[in-house]
Amino acid sequence: MSKKIAPYGSWKSPISSDLIVVGSIGLSQLVVDGDAVYWTEGRPSENGRNALVKWTPDGGHEELSAAGFNVRTRVHEYGGGSYAVHDDVIYFTNFVDQRLYVQYPFSEPDPLTASEPLRFADGFVDASRGRLFGIREDHSEPGAEPNNSLISLNLDGHHETGTVLASGSSFYASPKLSPNGRKLAWLSWNHPNMPWDGTELWLADLDEAGTSLSNITKIAGGPNESIFQPEWSPNGELYFVSDRTDWWNLYRWRDGKIQSVYMMDAEFGRPQWVFGMSTYGFEREDSIICTYTQNGIWHLARLHTEHGALAPIDTPYTSLADLRVSNGFAYFIGGSSTRPNAIVRLNLQTNEAQILRQSTDLTVDKAYLSVPEPVEFPTGNGLTAHAIYYPPQNRDFVAPEDDAPPLLVISHGGPTSATQTTLNLGTQYWTSRGFAVLDVNYGGSTGYGRSYRQRLNGQWGIVDVQDCINGAKYLVRQGLADGAQLAIRGGSAGGYTTLCALTFYDTFSAGASFFGVSDLAALAQETHKFESRYLDSMVGPYPEARQVYEERSPIHHTEMINCPLILFQGLEDKVVPPNQAEKMFEAVKAKGIPVAYVAFPGEQHGFRSAENIKRAMDGELYFYGKIFGFELADPVKSVEIENL
Repeated sequence: MSKKIAPYGSWKSPISSDLIVVGSIGLSQLVVDGDAVYWTEGRPSENGRNALVKWTPDGGHEELSAAGFNVRTRVHEYGGGSYAVHDDVIYFTNFVDQRLYVQYPFSEPDPLTASEPLRFADGFVDASRGRLFGIREDHSEPGAEPNNSLISLNLDGHHETGTVLASGSSFYASPKLSPNGRKLAWLSWNHPNMPWDGTELWLADLDEAGTSLSNITKIAGGPNESIFQPEWSPNGELYFVSDRTDWWNLYRWRDGKIQSVYMMDAEFGRPQWVFGMSTYGFEREDSIICTYTQNGIWHLARLHTEHGALAPIDTPYTSLADLRVSNGFAYFIGGSSTRPNAIVRLNLQTNEAQILRQSTDLTVDKAYLSVPEPVEFPTGNGLTAHAIYYPPQNRDFVAPEDDAPPLLVISHGGPTSATQTTLNLGTQYWTSRGFAVLDVNYGGSTGYGRSYRQRLNGQWGIVDVQDCINGAKYLVRQGLADGAQLAIRGGSAGGYTTLCALTFYDTFSAGASFFGVSDLAALAQETHKFESRYLDSMVGPYPEARQVYEERSPIHHTEMINCPLILFQGLEDKVVPPNQAEKMFEAVKAKGIPVAYVAFPGEQHGFRSAENIKRAMDGELYFYGKIFGFELADPVKSVEIENL
């Protein structure tokens, strides 16, 4: 069948916003208990509720969350580690009241903790002591910064607040009990560090009651070394990931000394935005199953801990997360450019993979899917930066000869994060309509070593923006994008990069900011504890560096913006308050530039409701259609655009 000729951006696509939000769920928080596997499903169709699901070899799937319960903690606001399981008994945080609940098989949840302003995360059960160990965030003092601590809870209680084991540091994470139950390891860090800047690994003796620690010793880490995922081997040796040699590699604590397990120019760790992350697990005491990333691609491998031999394990997945290893199986969330995220159970003897759950059951003809490729391009200061490039792709359409596609540059959030190559129907929504997409891993992103992450130190709003601009110009020079139809979009920190690019430079012709930062000073003063000192390293301490904050805040330089802009914002956002988007909207509107503002009541930092996700996707497409002047193949709900 011959293809129809139509301008880029106007191609008719089967990948609609309805298809994406109705058929997709988020998969996260993988936990293994015996032969049972648990995970949470973020469901846009249920207003973003996180439901807990269990799978067993004999019984298949079973939803465990009682009606009205949402398994989600607000510790650090980003959460993670919101439940623990032991012998089929579940201990979970309910989002609405942030209380910990215990749920026995075939029973309704019963509150374990008190109805006080306390939040809990990252817990594990010690059945021999009848206690749960984890992290507590105490919000009981009005107007003060919440207090974080390492605690243990009595599992027989109903109004527990917990016994504090360690406090005094700004943050705690990753408590891990030794196989003999006598030692406890954990991570801590202090303002102004984020966990990927510098953390400390601690080790202590735990008493028989589980209520006090002794012989507390720091064994690794500091303000310039990031430690990730402490883990005990079956024979009682403590392993961990450290970036002490620029890359997050594996180490262990043996005979009172730190030993390297395997050195490689690759990342075996991730930025700890959420609790409960895992990149490796023990197959046996001398064998680790691990994941690592190089050049934006994740790999699975087996590492012999004594011989230092790394053997790849062949899988079709290029994105791997939440790895767990138990009883001869590896479990992980895997995806690729043509495979949606899925819970995978891999037999480590036969290498046979079983998909337990996919993020979507929808199937899309691969002829509509754009296959991404990593690209490296020249950027400022004689350096190179990284991105994932998606060409336009639609089996039914081709553009007029000599036309180049509009380009959508994506600036990821974080900013210490990284884009992945997993099938993202949100990205394919654009490429199947004739857009090229460049998903940029700008300087400051993870996956390329500590020095690459540190490019953003003192340079947020400069390095990230220049990398996005240089990536766009690179594709234009290659003939892969229309230099007159360049758009940039991003959420949160990516929204800040977007607003800076539109304000301080004239490369782009349109942009979309999703809950993006426009006022750095306001962010420094108004955001939550976890990120309250994040800007110290990326911009400078506040208020000492007030002038730098003003210089790099788009809201203070609206006279420089001459580019159409659409803003999307959740009205319950505690990370980036709505007034930042509202001020930006009013300022651009006053200049007479086309601008739109779409606000969503009830949404927080990131949209979870199917209706709102759909509205944002279609609204952004509508906006670009009006700005770039192409007709949409299918009607979508219009957005009110001022000054158009």
